[in-house]
Amino acid sequence: MNTRETVQVALGDRSYEIHVGGNLLPQAGQLLKPLLKRPLVAIVTDENVAAAHLSTLETSLSAAGIQFSSIVLSPGEATKNYTTFQDVAEQLLAAGIERNDALIALGGGVIGDLTGFVASVLRRGIAFVQIPTSLLAQVDSSVGGKTAINSTHGKNLVGAFHQPVAVLADVDVLSTLPKRELLAGYAEVVKYGLLGDATFFDWLEKNGSALIDGKVEARTEAIVISCKAKAAIVAADEKEAGQRALLNLGHTFGHALEAATGYSSRLLHGEGIAIGMVLAFQLSEQLGLAQSGLAARIAAHLKSVGLPTKISDIPGDALPPEELMTHMSQDKKVVDGALTLILARDIGNAFITRDVDRDKVLSFLTDMVQH
Repeated sequence: MNTRETVQVALGDRSYEIHVGGNLLPQAGQLLKPLLKRPLVAIVTDENVAAAHLSTLETSLSAAGIQFSSIVLSPGEATKNYTTFQDVAEQLLAAGIERNDALIALGGGVIGDLTGFVASVLRRGIAFVQIPTSLLAQVDSSVGGKTAINSTHGKNLVGAFHQPVAVLADVDVLSTLPKRELLAGYAEVVKYGLLGDATFFDWLEKNGSALIDGKVEARTEAIVISCKAKAAIVAADEKEAGQRALLNLGHTFGHALEAATGYSSRLLHGEGIAIGMVLAFQLSEQLGLAQSGLAARIAAHLKSVGLPTKISDIPGDALPPEELMTHMSQDKKVVDGALTLILARDIGNAFITRDVDRDKVLSFLTDMVQH
């Protein structure tokens, strides 16, 4: 499929385009060359993505007359740390990378976040391109300029806002994703329906299975709708001073679950977000903010495609609610010690609040851990 759509992220002189469609990776060189200050880039990727896609990208860059070098890292969330950050930065400096050169992040959210953060600080900031290879990265982490690494204190606590110069979301590369990874990304697609587009959630209830089963048209439509939603929020609130926090629906709970499971294969990021979104709606119902039954409807859809929907779905030992609260207290959105939660009045109507008492949240988590 060669159908291509372009979504604009409007940020003044830092505006850029998200290209969504098939057969983009083989055309990356010609798409990127006009955006580069000089035809020299360094690609950062991981072993799994390199095996599937690096040669296609390198061939495309060569054909466009762009010189390149490649750094291949270990896959997984554990790579997003200080040690790898330092190693990548030192390798690039040793190779003589200059301020007019660019980095290409070829991979999922981990590679995109890490590469973007390196680009944000190397020589006080160089250009970078996102070529997301996972569904999660295509609809979420590659768009909007959030870059970060993890700390022992929590996820994404060390980072910077640094916008890419372009995003190439090639839907064809999703065919190489393991099913579990694809499902994890689907949770972030559902998020856009739940936070501000009830019609999109209705569409996903009808078309989500086709998207997961590989229907290219469904994948393209869902990615475009998701990217347009995120682009609009980012353009209005680039540095999360207000409404951009809505994009964290399910994330305060989800990140706590990830931290409690050691950022391991026990729980993928998108799986944590799936559970976190259900929890956000359950808490909204319990507080009388949303009508009863919404969380059950959301859980039914997520469960129907194969995603976890409750804390007890996570394999292994039970997670202590007090530990989850400790991790939630380290969330980036904590203000003056108050938890910032994204709750909802309805599907498609999420809002930001700092008014929920910690004891109520702890009591809620205690119930949910046993649920």
